[in-house]
Amino acid sequence: MVGYVTRQGIGSGARKRVIAVSDLTVNGQKKSVTSQPDTPLLWVLREEIGFRGTKFGCGMGLCGACTVHVDGVPTRSCQTAIADVAGKAITTIEGIGNADTLHAVQQ
Repeated sequence: MVGYVTRQGIGSGARKRVIAVSDLTVNGQKKSVTSQPDTPLLWVLREEIGFRGTKFGCGMGLCGACTVHVDGVPTRSCQTAIADVAGKAITTIEGIGNADTLHAVQQ
């Protein structure tokens, strides 16, 4: 679900900005985040939710360092807006394997 909130800035020349309230499922956990709809998923995962395993590489979706799975499909999170993944299942590097047995990618 994505809801929108409009916030008025301070001052006479202030602009309105739209903030998205998104409900995400990351690694099987429900998360609610508040950010602009065009914010890259990478930054929401790292800065708002705290999953730091997904890395920034080139910023253009070419190197694959930011890859996550969205509904099972490999997706470059640096090029994917948060509004595009609301309501979808997101799996990061932290979400594969388990505490007892690391996935081969995590080793």
